[in-house]
Amino acid sequence: MSDIITVDDLVEVYGDGTKAVQGISFRVGEGEFFGFLGPNGAGKSTTIKVLTTLLRKTSGRVTVAGYDLDKDPQEIRKLIGAESQETVVDGDLTGRENLKLQGNLQQMRGAALEERVNELLKLVELEDVADKRAAFYSGGMKKRLDLASALVHKPKLLFLDEPTTGLDPQSRARIWEYLEGLNRDEGITVFLTTQYMEEADRLCRQLYIIDQGKVIANGSPEELKRQVGADTITLSVVGGEKDGVKAEAKQTLSGIRGVTKVIDSDGGITAYATNASQIVADIVRAFDEKNMQLSSINLARPSLGDIFLQHTGKRIRPEELNTKPASGMRFARRRPPRE
Repeated sequence: MSDIITVDDLVEVYGDGTKAVQGISFRVGEGEFFGFLGPNGAGKSTTIKVLTTLLRKTSGRVTVAGYDLDKDPQEIRKLIGAESQETVVDGDLTGRENLKLQGNLQQMRGAALEERVNELLKLVELEDVADKRAAFYSGGMKKRLDLASALVHKPKLLFLDEPTTGLDPQSRARIWEYLEGLNRDEGITVFLTTQYMEEADRLCRQLYIIDQGKVIANGSPEELKRQVGADTITLSVVGGEKDGVKAEAKQTLSGIRGVTKVIDSDGGITAYATNASQIVADIVRAFDEKNMQLSSINLARPSLGDIFLQHTGKRIRPEELNTKPASGMRFARRRPPRE
């Protein structure tokens, strides 16, 4: 599999000195479903903006489909489609008109454009509302229309920056189905950024977990979960906000047979054990003997969140998108409202 994206030592420093991306390197194979997983502020969107030619990088080397990012940005734009976090559709236009507008911006005309628009309306299940104004679409319908707009010109590479943020579970699942089909059936390379672990686990074959502009782990979702090597036991103790109590609780856990690692986590303590379900009674007994009261205890199989927790001491907590004017990845025309 040849690489469609190569990134070496990418750095992005904003004008105020913020180091948004700190020397990351990675490869994306052609036809791959590739992902960045991380919390808000991790550098995911900044990286996407650099790769889609919307933001000039501070340093590093990037190629997309063999084209150098600095020398051939126009050639790169012809090959890519992109969907930003904010939905970029014109509410004054119908769904069909939105797609035709995007086609015109890609120099598409006539019967070929009509055929492509009809294909996409069918793909995202908007045929029945194609001639209604997009202002009356639900959030999920607008996201599907936005995705279709990014596909009008049949891109070789599709960038999706948190495409399901703010959607209800049913709408999110439908978007996942479309994306899986595009990658599987049409061979489109997909570069996804997300803060949803379930989304990354289901869709991505290669995944980079990033935080504060740095890569902290990478591999397939299964490979990453195997790195945890144990089940997790998360617990909290009454009075655990006091340093002395927490320290004693961690020492008590560390002394229990089968526990391989103990770390601080958001609101409590997390222990790793290969036989977690079998030692719960031992944990409760040990804490009773120390006269420490457990306020909660939870068991879980290894997850992508545990990788993030092991490296950072905190969990990824998805945040909903703030409503603000879109600075989208595609040009969107605005016009006065219809009477």
